[in-house]
Amino acid sequence: MPAPKYKRILAKLSGETLMGDQSFGINPEMINYIAGEVRSVYDLGVQIALVIGGGNIFRGVTASSYGMDRTSADHIGMLATVINSIALQDALEKRGVQTRVQTAIEMCAVAEPYILRRAIRHLEKGRAVIFAAGTGNPYFTTDTAAALRAQEIDAEVLLKATKVDGIYDADPVVDASAKKMDNVTYLEVLKRQLKVMDSTAVSLAMDNRLPVIVFNLRVKGNLRRVVCGENIGTRIKEASEDD
Repeated sequence: MPAPKYKRILAKLSGETLMGDQSFGINPEMINYIAGEVRSVYDLGVQIALVIGGGNIFRGVTASSYGMDRTSADHIGMLATVINSIALQDALEKRGVQTRVQTAIEMCAVAEPYILRRAIRHLEKGRAVIFAAGTGNPYFTTDTAAALRAQEIDAEVLLKATKVDGIYDADPVVDASAKKMDNVTYLEVLKRQLKVMDSTAVSLAMDNRLPVIVFNLRVKGNLRRVVCGENIGTRIKEASEDD
C-alpha cells in the first residue's frame, strides 16, 4: 500500500457533484460513492477536512441575477451547504468515519459552530471535519471558504474535486485543441482567467503558498491517488516550487 504524501488535507467538493446524473438535489448513489472515496483516504491515516458547495440546491449568484437581494440569496446558499454537509456526514458515519460538521453560521441544534481549535482537535482525534455555510459572509464563494479554512487548519494541500481531469488552456467543450496542463502557476490562473476557482480563492492560496490540485473525483480511486502523490490532475503552485 503506497504511503500518503500528506498528513492533513482539505478537499473542496462542488454541490453539483452530489447531484450525480440528476438535475437537482442529492443523488444517494453519488453521496455514498463520495463517502467511499473519503473513507479510502481516511484508512491511510490522513486527517481530512471538507468543504461542500450548495449549487445542487441553490446558487446565490444566479438568484441575485433574477432580482433577489444578493445578501439574502447568499445566505440561502450558505444554508444549502449545511444540508449537503449533514447528508455527507450521515453517509460517512455509515461507513465508520467519525465526522463533525462545523458551521460558520451558528445553528447549534444541527451542527457545531466553527471554532478553529476544536476543529483541529477533531482532526487530531481522527475525525473528518466538514466546514459548512461558507465563510459566513455574503459575496464569498465556497472556493474562498475552502482556501481560508485550509490555511486556518494548516492543511498541506487544497484538493479541488471536480468532474474534469484538470485545468485546460482553453475550454475543451468548445475547443477541440485544448490541452490539459499538469502544472500552472497562480498568476497564470489569474491572468488567463482560467475558471477553475474564483480569483479571491486563488489569490488567497497564492499569498499563503497553499498548493492546489484540481482533479476528477468521478474516477474511482483518484482522491486516494492524489493524496499518495500520484501525478493526477493539475497542480496550481508557485513558479519556483519543485514538483
